[in-house]
Amino acid sequence: MSMLMVNEWMDYNEIKERLELTDGNLASHISGLEKLNYIEIRKRFVGKKTNTSYKITRPGKKAFQDHINALEKLLKNM
Repeated sequence: MSMLMVNEWMDYNEIKERLELTDGNLASHISGLEKLNYIEIRKRFVGKKTNTSYKITRPGKKAFQDHINALEKLLKNM
């Protein structure tokens, strides 16, 4: 989510490489985020190859910011 906060769109392979995830692991995370409407998915062809990209949604941005705020509060109280 942090990568999507600072990049308008990121494609599947770029996310996979940067996070060093397997296809199955990334697909599982993507599925969960999609169910919560935290990401938007764009599927298209680049040349003859499919390309899937992701963008954070407004609810996703809010949820991520709420998460960061909760972590900061937790750390301040330690």
